[in-house]
Amino acid sequence: MKREVSSLTHAAVVGVLIGLSGCDQKASTPEMPPQSVQVQVMKKQSVAVHTTLPGRTDAFEIAQVRPQVTGVIEKRLFREGADVVVGQQLYQIDPSRYKAVYDTARGQLAEAQAAEVTARAKLNRYRGLVQSHAISQQDYDDAVAAEKEAQGRILNAQGQVESAQVNLGYTKMYAPISGRISRTLITVGALVTANQTDNTAIITRLDPIYVDVNLPAITLLRLKRELAEGRIQRQEDGKVPVTVTLEDGSVYEHTGQMALSEVNVDTATATVIVRAIMPNPDKLLLPGMYVHAQLDEGVDPTALVVPQDAVTRNTHGDPQVWVVKPDNTVDLRQITVGQTVGTSWIVTSGLKEGERIVVEGLQKVTPGAKVDPHEEASQPAANAASPVDQNSQKSQ
Repeated sequence: MKREVSSLTHAAVVGVLIGLSGCDQKASTPEMPPQSVQVQVMKKQSVAVHTTLPGRTDAFEIAQVRPQVTGVIEKRLFREGADVVVGQQLYQIDPSRYKAVYDTARGQLAEAQAAEVTARAKLNRYRGLVQSHAISQQDYDDAVAAEKEAQGRILNAQGQVESAQVNLGYTKMYAPISGRISRTLITVGALVTANQTDNTAIITRLDPIYVDVNLPAITLLRLKRELAEGRIQRQEDGKVPVTVTLEDGSVYEHTGQMALSEVNVDTATATVIVRAIMPNPDKLLLPGMYVHAQLDEGVDPTALVVPQDAVTRNTHGDPQVWVVKPDNTVDLRQITVGQTVGTSWIVTSGLKEGERIVVEGLQKVTPGAKVDPHEEASQPAANAASPVDQNSQKSQ
C-alpha cells in the first residue's frame, strides 16, 4: 500500500514539473527582428537658393497728357489703345488766338530792332562830334543811353516772341513718352484749359515693366548674413536674376533683374519693397497684375538637404528627424531648417555631414529601437528644384 502511494506521489510531482516546463516555454516569445528602414546619408551639395514672393506689376513710365494752353480741341490724331512714339502729335487745339499774339510780338520786335538801328547810328555820329567839342558831353551821354535802351527793348520783344511761340506750339499736344495710349478722355470740340487737373489721355510704357514684391526684413537679414559668411555665392556679374510666374500658374518666358531694394522697412508689414525690371516685348504683363517673383539669390555650395517627408514636428511645431546612430539605434533629434528646395528642406543646424536619417519607415520606429538601415540608391539633387519654390520659413 505504501509503495502504491509513493508511486502516485512521484507521478504527480513529475506531472507538475512537466506542466511548469510547458508554461515557461509558452511565456518566452521569440525576439522581433530590427525594423527595416530606408536612410539617407547627409552629404554637402551645391544648391541654388531661391526666394519666391508675391508681387504686383507696375508701369515703367506713365505720362498724363494735359493741355498747357486754353482752347477748343480741333482734332484728335491718334487711335485709342494704340502704341504711340515720343513726339507724335495727339491733339490740335485751335491756334488762331495764339498765332495772332505771336505775330504781334514779332511786329514789336521788328519795331525795336528798327529803333535800335537809329539809336546806334546817332551814337556813332555823336562819338566823333564830342571829340571835336561840336556837341556837349551831355548830348553824347544821352545818345549812349538811347542806344542801350533800344537794345533793351529788343531783348524784351524777343522774350515776347519766344513766349508767344511757346504758347503757339502748345496748341499741338505731343506724346511725351513712347508707350500705349489710353482711351481719349475728351472729344473734339471740348474746351480745355491751361493747367487743368483732368487728363486728356494717359500713356503707359509697358516694355520693360516693373515687378514690386514685399521682401520680409528677416529674409533680407538672413541673405546678408549668409553672403557675409560665404554660405551663399552671388552670380558672377553680381546681379540677381528674377523669374516670374503668372497668376494662371504659367512661367513667364523672359528673365529680369532686381533693380533696387528700398532702405526703409514698412512698420506695418515688416517688409522691404524690392523692385525688379522685366522685359515685356509682347506686352503680356500689364500694370497691376498679380504675379509670383522668384529671386535667384545665389548658390550655397555646402548645403545639407533633407526630404520634407522625413521631417516631423513636435508639439511646439519644431522640426525633427530620426537619426540612425552607429550602433543602428534611432534617436529623435530637433533640427533647424531654412528654405525649401524642390521637395526638400535646407538644414541650417542640427545635422552633420555623414549622419544618417530615416526617410522611409519612420512611423514604425521608437526612440532607442534598433533598426535595419538600407541606404537610398541615389540621393536626389537639390538643384533640380522646380522654378517656383516656396519662400523660406525659419523654425522658431
